Amino acid sequence: MSQIASPDTAVASVTSTQKRPVSFDLDSPELAATYDRVGVRQYEHGKLLIADLAISEGEKVLDIGSGTGLLSSYVAARVGPGGRVTGVDPLPHRVALAKGKAIERGLRNLDVQVGRAEDLSGFDDASFDVVYLNSVFHWIEDKPRALAEIFRVLKPGGRLGLNSGDAERPHQSAQLLKEAAQDAGIPAARQPDGRNLGAVSNAELQSLLTAAGFVDYQGDTRTIVDDVPDAADLLAWSRSSSFGNAQVSFHGDEQARFVAAVNRRLETFRSAEGIRLERYLIFATARRPQLA
Repeated sequence: MSQIASPDTAVASVTSTQKRPVSFDLDSPELAATYDRVGVRQYEHGKLLIADLAISEGEKVLDIGSGTGLLSSYVAARVGPGGRVTGVDPLPHRVALAKGKAIERGLRNLDVQVGRAEDLSGFDDASFDVVYLNSVFHWIEDKPRALAEIFRVLKPGGRLGLNSGDAERPHQSAQLLKEAAQDAGIPAARQPDGRNLGAVSNAELQSLLTAAGFVDYQGDTRTIVDDVPDAADLLAWSRSSSFGNAQVSFHGDEQARFVAAVNRRLETFRSAEGIRLERYLIFATARRPQLA
């Protein structure tokens, strides 16, 4: 379960650094199925993004990085039979689950296909009223190219919405996993990164969208509070949400030591409400200008 806490504006300025490349080849049917179960965290804050965009009945919407279809199914119900939602995702195992979900729920206005943000050539210019990316933008390697494609497929006046890890505020879980790996004696070269892979700051995000031609940028960092029962839950979420990119390779008894260290670190966050960890996401909206 996740909830929103009040934003903390007292944030030190940190220069974002180049992160290691992201691989789409590490995903598996098991990771995809796990994400379909634990991805409720992304689903819940995704609904906040949809509210920010005021998506309404009859609109044509593109969901980039639609995963297993949790949020795109929600949006398909929101736009109704007069609207349409198209989802694209680079991970075939997750696309298969999303397609099954659409059939199971009778969502004839939802189509999901394999694709990437940097190449939307399968869609005509000015095809969509809304494009959104829920917990996806930080995974995109060529962000300017992706934004150029999004700008192209949006109708004049169309809206873009996204949320993304904040380069200036790494999630508490990312820091915790790195510290637990240190506690377990795992060599630095095999430790988790401890940062938000591919994240940008609010100022960097605004610059990227402005350079791509978008106007009326609105962005703020929000604090998401997650209930975390134990190490198994946190690790399942971390591995499946990163489609394997956050996995640690273990030797000998390192895995047992690491899990024990994660549980010890989690206990330091325990309160009367249970164990809660904070994540920090930039929520941003902008639009393609109307034609002159």
